[in-house]
Amino acid sequence: MTRSSAREDLSALASGWRWGKHPLVPRSAERYQPPEEWKEFPTAWARTPAARAVRSFVLRNLFGPLVRGETRVRVEGLDVLDDLRPPVMLVSNHSSHLDTPLVLCSLPGPWRDRTAVGAAADYFFDVRWRAASTALVFNTFPIERQGAGVSSGRGIDTARRLVGEGWNLLVFPEGTRSRDGWVQRFRHGTARLSIECGLPMVPIAIRGAFSAMPRGRSWPLKGRYPVSVRFGPPLQPSPGEDHRELSARLTQAVSRLWDEDRTTWWESLKREATGTTPRPSGPQAARWRRVWEASRPIDRRDPAPAWRRRP
Repeated sequence: MTRSSAREDLSALASGWRWGKHPLVPRSAERYQPPEEWKEFPTAWARTPAARAVRSFVLRNLFGPLVRGETRVRVEGLDVLDDLRPPVMLVSNHSSHLDTPLVLCSLPGPWRDRTAVGAAADYFFDVRWRAASTALVFNTFPIERQGAGVSSGRGIDTARRLVGEGWNLLVFPEGTRSRDGWVQRFRHGTARLSIECGLPMVPIAIRGAFSAMPRGRSWPLKGRYPVSVRFGPPLQPSPGEDHRELSARLTQAVSRLWDEDRTTWWESLKREATGTTPRPSGPQAARWRRVWEASRPIDRRDPAPAWRRRP
């Protein structure tokens, strides 16, 4: 076999190989194909002592310095975890692939080591190499995001089992990353799971991640964009509370954190008391204008050093 013929054979093999998620069924016949049977990718191995040791090293020594080196991240409100005991549900808005490493690298080591992340089954678990790598590095488990969210999609049994074993859950109730950088409607599945398992929910507001690494990018933009990760007081389901009411409280809590990060703690509390907290859903405008506005670096008010402050 000559070198040219070998090259042609490899080229033909590569053109017919199922790289990633290429289907075998012609696109014109996809609508007539019966739905695939749900097969959950196994992730229990990612919570073994060996995998946990690898993940702790990667997050602490690789992703932590990477996040801090590529963005100017500021974390506020971690003291809310002092009076909590696992398991809890960490609930955040979602606009960038930076969100998961931002939250995990912001958590204290003992909390990070006991936190599992709900991830979209159709994106992170569609091919084995991506499923295995995200499960190892971020301790993800698959959630089917069709329907009302985490508590109604397939994969909820895994979430219940993890809670029973004492694992914290990091979930994004919007179901997917925001397409324009603003906060979308929260699905009710997160509140349902909180009520069912009696889990307190810790709201988290992330600002600046969309401008630092917008949708469609695989690496943060140059310039070390400012990013804020703000944790809020936990929300405990009240006796007899409906999931819609709890979901509304969660939305309000994230909105207040967003407002606090944008202004001050005291101003956000005053607006919350008068029911005038602005929704972080963005301006009512054309999509390109919303994306343009969300792509601006956030105006983060860093406190001046003590030696520069006036008495």
